[in-house]
Amino acid sequence: MKRAGCLIVLLAVLAVPLMVLFAAERTPTLPDMTAVADVSDIPARMLSAYQNAADLTPREAPKCRGMAWPVLAGIARIESNHAGGRTVAANGDISPHILGPVLNGSGAGGNTTAFTDTDNGALDGDARYERAVGPFQFIPATWRSSGRDGNGDGSSNPHNADDAALGAAVYLCGDGRNLADRKQLEGAVFAYNHSDAYVNDVLAHIDRYAALGSGSISLDGSASGDARLVIAAALAEEGTAYSWGGGGAKGPTVGICCSPGGKSGASTVGYDCSGLTTYAFAKIGISLPRTAAAQAGVGERIPASQGVAALQPGDLVFFGYTPGRDSTIYHVGIYLGSGQMVNSPRPGTSVRTEPVWQDGFAGGARLT
Repeated sequence: MKRAGCLIVLLAVLAVPLMVLFAAERTPTLPDMTAVADVSDIPARMLSAYQNAADLTPREAPKCRGMAWPVLAGIARIESNHAGGRTVAANGDISPHILGPVLNGSGAGGNTTAFTDTDNGALDGDARYERAVGPFQFIPATWRSSGRDGNGDGSSNPHNADDAALGAAVYLCGDGRNLADRKQLEGAVFAYNHSDAYVNDVLAHIDRYAALGSGSISLDGSASGDARLVIAAALAEEGTAYSWGGGGAKGPTVGICCSPGGKSGASTVGYDCSGLTTYAFAKIGISLPRTAAAQAGVGERIPASQGVAALQPGDLVFFGYTPGRDSTIYHVGIYLGSGQMVNSPRPGTSVRTEPVWQDGFAGGARLT
């Protein structure tokens, strides 16, 4: 049976989520991009930062053992509620900045010891006293020793989710801790904040996240640079409703007022398939035409005859009614690697990751 176009009703393949369990050690696959699924209260972009940092830890702290994303998620849950109330950009930058109380010894935030400024206010905006900064609440002086570049942009910034998560991983690792050992994990968390109550709270969240039994779809393909930003932008929209004719360079919009069959329906804010790709590629300055068929004419075309194996993470992936005829293309997604894509399939669904459809596969296009 043929599928209807992405501006028409689509028949979608059910997503088959893969599960990544909390393990004592993670095998690094640098610089792997990770597609994320829903994990409890963690926003997708923050979860991606935690998983990325866990993967990069062996490079930054070779003696460390047992670093896994639930450890970082447990810390960030207490420190900032996963950057709650902030906007996290595709490259990981967080706005507005997360700033803790002024550490002037006044007792605010539990602080009774004054910490005078060490960075002339460069990170915390205060040239007199220190303030904890970012989703992991680093003191500027500590950041200078533990800060790392987690997103590959050449700088380390505690107000960036990827950088902050990797910096926290390095700090928790200390001088070669084995975080799979409960006592050493407790010691690492205590070093982060010298409070037994804090340790208990963080460990409770670590245990909860580790017990979820799900949390990511790990991808084999390497995604870096612009491709990584495109993927991160699309993944950050997971769960946003399908909206026929909805979405554009600035984000989700109200779609066309009526259903494909001409029946009036409630207006929905969201994306259709080409609206999602338009939004994701706008993040790297690429302006795509509005329909799936037109997008097939942009970039370096990858013929369907070469199969899914010829695709790379960040490529557009197309589906059509007639193999080899771009004019019949009705759907587009973004390839993630390992046979997976992120897309907005059809009315009644939302942006999600799922296996690349076999029915109607029409190749891809490389823009990055």
